[in-house]
Amino acid sequence: MKKNAIWIIIALMSAAVMGVVWLQMDLIRMSIRVNEERFDKNVYNVLNKVVEQLKEEEAREELFSSLSLNGFITKYVQQERFSSQRQEGQAIGASAAISGNQLLNELMEDPTVYALYGLTLGDRPLEDRIKPGLLKQILEQAFLNQGMDPQSPKYAFHYGIYSHARKSFVIVNGHYVVTENPSQPDPIPGLHPKNLYNPDYSVAVFPNEKPPVGELRIFFPNRTNIVWSSLWQNFFGSIFFTSIILFCFGYTLYVIFRQKQLSEMKNDFINNMTHEFKTPIATISLAADSISSPMIVGQADKVKRFANIIKQENNRMNNQVEKVLQMALIDKRDFSLKLAPVNLHEVIQAAVENINLQVEKKDGIAKAVLRAESPVVEGDLTHISSIIHNLLDNANKYPPEKPEISLHTRNVAGGVEVVVEDKGIGMSKAALKHIFDKFYRVSTGNLHDVKGFGLGLSYVKAMMNAHKGQIDVRSEPGKGSSFILRFPFRVQDA
Repeated sequence: MKKNAIWIIIALMSAAVMGVVWLQMDLIRMSIRVNEERFDKNVYNVLNKVVEQLKEEEAREELFSSLSLNGFITKYVQQERFSSQRQEGQAIGASAAISGNQLLNELMEDPTVYALYGLTLGDRPLEDRIKPGLLKQILEQAFLNQGMDPQSPKYAFHYGIYSHARKSFVIVNGHYVVTENPSQPDPIPGLHPKNLYNPDYSVAVFPNEKPPVGELRIFFPNRTNIVWSSLWQNFFGSIFFTSIILFCFGYTLYVIFRQKQLSEMKNDFINNMTHEFKTPIATISLAADSISSPMIVGQADKVKRFANIIKQENNRMNNQVEKVLQMALIDKRDFSLKLAPVNLHEVIQAAVENINLQVEKKDGIAKAVLRAESPVVEGDLTHISSIIHNLLDNANKYPPEKPEISLHTRNVAGGVEVVVEDKGIGMSKAALKHIFDKFYRVSTGNLHDVKGFGLGLSYVKAMMNAHKGQIDVRSEPGKGSSFILRFPFRVQDA
């Protein structure tokens, strides 16, 4: 897949995911707003009913206590409600068909009642006009009728009656509040002052009186929970499924780029393998043609020479194929280590002598600084030798003009540490993340003469894991690289 196509797909998928998330969040915001409006409406309905009932209770109490109900009704009916031509109205007042309460409700709506009988309810202090117990009872019943059980912790609330004349609360949560200085609002015990001094909801008590005498204020500590109570499931469900979508989206991107990278590395591997096999095949072909030439057949020394060339190139091809087969076995974990005591110093010295033959041709140097007092570890001699040879081969492949390679050993807790250090081109942080990946090869810019399949470090990592060891890398571009190997004394104990 082309790179542009990948980015177009990523852009479309990103836009789709962001659109789904935005729509889901918008639906949640809308649901919250609807729930808030519904809750606010229910609360104000309750408060308005409470205020109306307080007004009725006060008027009823005053009328019953100040007047004889029957005498008042008769007098009022005679003077105000009925003309002399409708004397039957008296029968209505005395009749059982209309109760005293019904008529009283009608009378309380008539402002002339107060004028006729001198009822001046608004002249009394607000705390004398509202009884805390009655207010609590009315509030609780009103909320219960609205489907909001005040006994439930979910609908717990604080309420109070605020007096404009005293500029403080006179009743809070069913109890009178005593203030030494009415001009200074005292804090309410057990309740943060801002909760009722700046309430969520408030309505005027005795709203028909001018100027306003006070307010009924109410505060819900769990208002947010109430609003969200029906949305938590949807909210967490949205987060959960959105997280799954984002995870799958991210993982898909990772797979796409990973597959693209693997495809590029495999293509590079095929190209390198083709190049590695092409040269020995061509050499073998030329040598075979030379041997079959009539001019060479009779010359034994030349036949022998060309036969040796064929053998060397055949061994070279066989080694390359063996590397590929080894990695296949490692991937399948279809191998076993032949554990035995291995002297790391002997392995390192042999490897350094071997690499020196190549390094000296470039006027470089390879040396070993062996400081481990106990260099013998348990391991597979063949694979440990291959580990050291692979690291030395890499150090020689990516050098400046004159390679400088050194190996250091020392004893650490539970084993031996081997450091293979070079003064080569080094590696970037991005390259360090992938150097142990199969088929991966560090970019060398315009340098194309570095041969290999990209299997060496992958093999080294696999073998160190098989030996229960560790491998770390430190590298900076232009300053070289250091590979730190830690071999345990015993594989079984690691």
